[in-house]
Amino acid sequence: MSFFKTQLIGLKADSFRHPLDLEATKTLKQIPGLDMMVRNLLGPVAEQVFYVENIASSILVGENQLPDLHNLLLEACKILDIEPPQLYLRQHPAPNAYTFAMRGKQPFIVVHTSLIDMLTPEEIQAVLAHELGHLKCDHSVYLTPVNLLILAAASVPTIGAVLAQSIQSQLLEWVRCAEFTCDRAALLATQNPKAVMSVLMKLAGGSPTLAPQLNLDAFIAQARAYDDISNTELGETVKAARTAQLTHPVPVLRAREIDNWAASKEYQKLLQNYPNIGYNGEVAPKGGWRNW
Repeated sequence: MSFFKTQLIGLKADSFRHPLDLEATKTLKQIPGLDMMVRNLLGPVAEQVFYVENIASSILVGENQLPDLHNLLLEACKILDIEPPQLYLRQHPAPNAYTFAMRGKQPFIVVHTSLIDMLTPEEIQAVLAHELGHLKCDHSVYLTPVNLLILAAASVPTIGAVLAQSIQSQLLEWVRCAEFTCDRAALLATQNPKAVMSVLMKLAGGSPTLAPQLNLDAFIAQARAYDDISNTELGETVKAARTAQLTHPVPVLRAREIDNWAASKEYQKLLQNYPNIGYNGEVAPKGGWRNW
């Protein structure tokens, strides 16, 4: 990175957790034995399939394997004050990244090559920090069952369908809310809202050839039209139906959320509450550093 950032030593998850995440988590906790139910019904078979699918077919990133990616991960971990998980790069045409963490097992992040291909290094770090946000906030308690359900629905359709129908709406609602929190983690790591919003723009309609031509300001302006739909009861109903089956909020709203939070006193105060020590260990000059 070309500028210094504040290292958030001792950062607590609840200091940046999105209010919708807090509310949805409380609702999800009311489902009795969710974690136990998923693990008992899907069992070690589904877990094994998940590991084989995502680890055996991927490349483990490290000091001697794609070191630039490894350094981006380590920098983000240092800023967010979290132990580095394993990072895997997987050949896949659909741009995506996800986190997997089971009790007693090494947590890991998987990033698809097609996502790397259309992002800048700073944007890649935003993606990695987003996934670190899931680990920082202990989202794995519910995120792993969601991933297992998705995997089961694809690998064992009958079992997956039964489970998905029973707890689908609560899980998906929680996942969408958790994504807002993890976008905040991406901002805290990069300390550049444009980098985070640019990732969302490229996820919405980017490609290796089109990504450099996209206009971030125009993308953010799209959100205003989408927000205007909420002015009518019918529009709100249509929006709710559109998102009910999604695992992520629509990109324009995620961009608007991060834009608003970056301009908030809450975000500025959060950065100011931590020592002005850059991720490379240098002390900030009087008045701090300019982040962007």
